[in-house]
Amino acid sequence: MTQVFAENGDVVPVTVLRAGPCVVIQRKTAQKDGYEAVQLGLVEMPAPKRLTKAREGHFKKAGAVPVRFLREVRLKAGSADVKVGDKVLVDSFTVDELVDVTGVSKGRGFAGVVKRHHFGGGGASHGSMFHRAPGSIGASAYPSRVLKGMRAAGHMGVDRVTVRNLRVVQVLSDDHTLLVRGAVPGPNGGYVIVRKAKAPHK
Repeated sequence: MTQVFAENGDVVPVTVLRAGPCVVIQRKTAQKDGYEAVQLGLVEMPAPKRLTKAREGHFKKAGAVPVRFLREVRLKAGSADVKVGDKVLVDSFTVDELVDVTGVSKGRGFAGVVKRHHFGGGGASHGSMFHRAPGSIGASAYPSRVLKGMRAAGHMGVDRVTVRNLRVVQVLSDDHTLLVRGAVPGPNGGYVIVRKAKAPHK
């Protein structure tokens, strides 16, 4: 993350995303696969050296350079004809457009209910012995068990998270870079998926 200055002098917090170039590695059709989709690969330098034979043959069939990050994107029926080898560039986004960003959140390890589920906790002073504990987790006589879905301490983070309706601040076509207002999930250098907002604010 960094910050840029708007034309009126306001400081805008932004996240810098390298958005492409992405190449179509595979095209799936309704006739052959039962649905319309494309498999996109993020072009990175240097390309990965260690590949399984299956992956190596997959890229060789597409006539593409091997990539680390592959994701499948569904297409609407009757969408424009997309072929293997076509490039998807950052130019497909425009300034002030709303986008959704999906990534894997940072791992926080084993966390308690206050940090993980935002429980309020108990009193902090005056002899209180109930601070960050979860409290009651169910009745005793009936049903004499803990119900499924009970919020409790456990592993936190490393979840697929989508942040919706982030505004595009700048599009740097020469550098294949996108600046979006606000934070996105995941660590620095992590992989994310950027798409046009599914439910943009009116």
